Amino acid sequence: MDKSKLLCNECNMVFKSKVSLNKHICEMKEESDEEMDMMIKYSEEECKNINYKKINKNFTFIDLFCGIGGFHIALKNLGGKCLLACDIDKECRNVYLRNHGINVMDNVYNLNSENIPDFDILCGGFPCQSFSNAGNKKAFEDKRGLLFDEIIRIMSMKRPKICILENVKHILKVSNGMVYKYIYNELEKIGYKCFDVIMNPNEIGIKQNRPRVIFMVIRGDLYKNGMKENIINKINELKKIYYGMNHKKDIFEKLEDVDKKYMLSEEVCLVFDAWNEFINNFENKKFGFPIIVDYFNEKENEENKDWKNTYIRKNNEIYNENKEFIDKWYNKYKNVLEKKAIYKKLEWQVGVIKSGDKIDNYFIQLRQSGIRVKKIDYFPSLVAIVQVPIYGKERRYLTPKECGRLQSIPDDFKWNSVDKHTYKQLGNGVNTNVIEICGEALLLNVNF
Repeated sequence: MDKSKLLCNECNMVFKSKVSLNKHICEMKEESDEEMDMMIKYSEEECKNINYKKINKNFTFIDLFCGIGGFHIALKNLGGKCLLACDIDKECRNVYLRNHGINVMDNVYNLNSENIPDFDILCGGFPCQSFSNAGNKKAFEDKRGLLFDEIIRIMSMKRPKICILENVKHILKVSNGMVYKYIYNELEKIGYKCFDVIMNPNEIGIKQNRPRVIFMVIRGDLYKNGMKENIINKINELKKIYYGMNHKKDIFEKLEDVDKKYMLSEEVCLVFDAWNEFINNFENKKFGFPIIVDYFNEKENEENKDWKNTYIRKNNEIYNENKEFIDKWYNKYKNVLEKKAIYKKLEWQVGVIKSGDKIDNYFIQLRQSGIRVKKIDYFPSLVAIVQVPIYGKERRYLTPKECGRLQSIPDDFKWNSVDKHTYKQLGNGVNTNVIEICGEALLLNVNF
């Protein structure tokens, strides 16, 4: 091999520069590291704690950027009373009122010393779209990224004892880490100590891969030496307890109870049939790149990005080595594959193709990038844009109740009557068990 070219050890793609290789590795890590580094399983013995009793401490909190109330559920379970909630989204405000009995304020900029009562804890999943992959990571170029400053303003004004904030894991590295540093610097300026933990529901027995950063913020006069270590130790202890409570729970509803509207359309089922026939021709092969029908005959172009030319080259190779089969396959399914661009793209992210393998054995998402097939161990992260996970075995979308279970929301929760609003709200929400664990660890260590 030409020494001037660089090889990705994971997928054998060749890159011309270290910059393009590093970018590719980062993109792969967004999919693989977050999925694999949290795949912790505890033994039954580790999870047992017959003396465990959830705390019930009297405290008050306000719920900023509250969504449908994931923080509310978690902190109420620990004894908290919500005094104020705020969210700009009307549909979220309606669901919050229906479930928590609080009229939610609609504009954080209108909150002031006169309409905010004194409280102990400020919590909020401040808008993450400007920091996330789905939001193109615009950070402070997006006005939503500046809403963190409203948290600082309210904390400066009301001086809460504790603050619990949640955001996407990518907030650690967007804008070359400047956003992360800004958060810490602003909190320090107003007299607060902060540290963060990365939590993922799949660490606590819930089948969702959703790594999130939780900022644990303590007012300076309440912070003691060794407190960070004690809180982290308590979190690790609680993870095992919650894993024991969660890992045997089945998130699926019985098929006979699932409304027919959640079943896949005949069109999507035919697309799956097409790709099942395709992958059966590649037994024992591992695709380290997307299969893109339109790239089978496309030519590399120096104006393209490196990654695109790599994908074109790899798809050319697949086509040229299997031309007779692929031509026959494509002619058979051309009419349905041509209906949508995403139907002609397959992201097979489940390793080596086994004998008799098929899409139906896994979890699936229909994305702009194509049909993404993921391992059955964990559902992909729920997202605000509607990419509802598909349960391949039953060829249907997850129901709102099932998605709610992935966020540790009780089955009796009263959802929006319009599913697209519910899926968006769940994608924007927090896992309540994750917040509960962090909240309990803080409350057990911070005296007030």
